[in-house]
Amino acid sequence: MADRKLFAGHAVRRLRRGLGLTQAAMAESLGVSASYLNLVERNQRPLSATLMLALAESFDFDPRALAAAEPGGGEEAMRRRLADPLFADLDIDRTELTEWLAGAPGGAEAFARTYDRVAGAAGVGAGEGDDPGAAVRREVERWRNHFADLDAAAEALADELRIASSDLFGAMAERLRVKHQLTIRVMPIEVLAGLRVRVDLHARQLQLSEALDPPSRVFALARQLAGEARAEVDALVRGADFSDRVAERLYRRHLTGYFAAGVMMPYARFLRACESTGYDLELLRRRFGASVEQVAHRLTTMQRIGARGLPFFMVRVDRAGQVSKRFAGASGSPLVEAAVPCPLLDSYSAFARPDERIVQLVELEDGTRWFTSSRCVAPPGGWAGAVRARFAVTLGLAAELATELAAARGLDFGAEAVPIGLGCRACTRTDCPQRSVSPAGRTLLVNDREIGVSPFGFVGD
Repeated sequence: MADRKLFAGHAVRRLRRGLGLTQAAMAESLGVSASYLNLVERNQRPLSATLMLALAESFDFDPRALAAAEPGGGEEAMRRRLADPLFADLDIDRTELTEWLAGAPGGAEAFARTYDRVAGAAGVGAGEGDDPGAAVRREVERWRNHFADLDAAAEALADELRIASSDLFGAMAERLRVKHQLTIRVMPIEVLAGLRVRVDLHARQLQLSEALDPPSRVFALARQLAGEARAEVDALVRGADFSDRVAERLYRRHLTGYFAAGVMMPYARFLRACESTGYDLELLRRRFGASVEQVAHRLTTMQRIGARGLPFFMVRVDRAGQVSKRFAGASGSPLVEAAVPCPLLDSYSAFARPDERIVQLVELEDGTRWFTSSRCVAPPGGWAGAVRARFAVTLGLAAELATELAAARGLDFGAEAVPIGLGCRACTRTDCPQRSVSPAGRTLLVNDREIGVSPFGFVGD
């Protein structure tokens, strides 16, 4: 919370009403004016450190509760929902949205849950519903996938390990042996029976499958060392206040993975490498001994105050278009929200060209242009004859920020971009030959005398 302005008027209002106080009575107890408290509750002023301290002292209130999930995941998440073509004629501006979240947080949360459930059933949006994974994604999105305390702890540990040895895997193995009484043992693939990593506390072993590649082995050790940041992880989990234990465990898994990536790619060193190489993924993965997917995920987290990286988003899809990872980071891109990404995205081309990085310039219906870079990846593991998984990892960035990227060299940013949508059910482009279904909420048109470019005509605005 110290790294960013905290607008949590809904939380202050909920506290005040729960105590049965008027704004004037609470303001007097806090030593502020009623008009100032009114502005705070309407999210027109951020909470100052002084006011948070006064709330804690006067009402025995835990300040971490002020960072509880904002209605609908916050203003950016609500803005993406309202970008649905279904609401195009309503012209809801940012001020109106801010006032809605501040004035009727319960109503905004009810709208968000209803929209997510309906959109998910229709295959339009991310379809959060009651999915614990979606609850975790909302919490990660609220932090823009940047956890400053975890990054600081990971960076400190990485510096200690570098002093001990230039071999990161060896340094971590020694630390686990000495400090945690865990030895590392690489096991035959048939012994672990479908597992990649197992902690055997009886034998005091961290057991790794022989099928793991070097980046995955390093990551497994770094995840185990995340126990040294237990206080930071526990604080974040408590702050999320999940009602679902599965969601809590998924969130904890995300945070330990975040810490592991921070050890492998310490923030300051990684950012310097990004800027000096033009965010060249191939160079970055070799320099830090990481996989393409690990580097891509790390790029969505680079939002330290005073040392920000470029605001990338990341999406991982399979050949059926199902999304298994999505991180908006600080990009604010609606492309992350599509349940099934547009088939015109070149993400899908990566499966047929597994050794290439495929770049593309796309334009959404709202006129925003995005640069995307996709690569086919395969999780480590398996043996001869086993089914091998394949995914396409796509990194994206606002086109105006992408001109100096190593991956964008030779790309004509002045050329016409590929017109895409957020999946057929959310897209209202009338002339798309790739359309599979009509947009949600639009009446299908069937004309026996005319056949258009798109096989599905529909009633427009």
